[in-house]
Amino acid sequence: MIADEITSALDISVQAEILNLIAGLRRELGLTMVFISHNLAVDRHVSDEVAVLYRGDIVERGATADLYERPRHAYTRALLDAVPGASGRGLGA
Repeated sequence: MIADEITSALDISVQAEILNLIAGLRRELGLTMVFISHNLAVDRHVSDEVAVLYRGDIVERGATADLYERPRHAYTRALLDAVPGASGRGLGA
């Protein structure tokens, strides 16, 4: 399944409902998804693996926790550092 920005225009409570529904489907059906989002907190919450794209190219890919805690590419570090409230590395942790 491909989910492209499915929570971007939703208020936080509806967003949570959708994310819980997705989590349930993944568990029950063993569903694999490509989840496309600019919301780093949501990405971290729903993803087992993350790929970071820069100008259409994958510049970094790995297990979610590893990528958020130890980003290797400068663009990934810049994205995480741009999250308001200190470093994005602690998102959702």
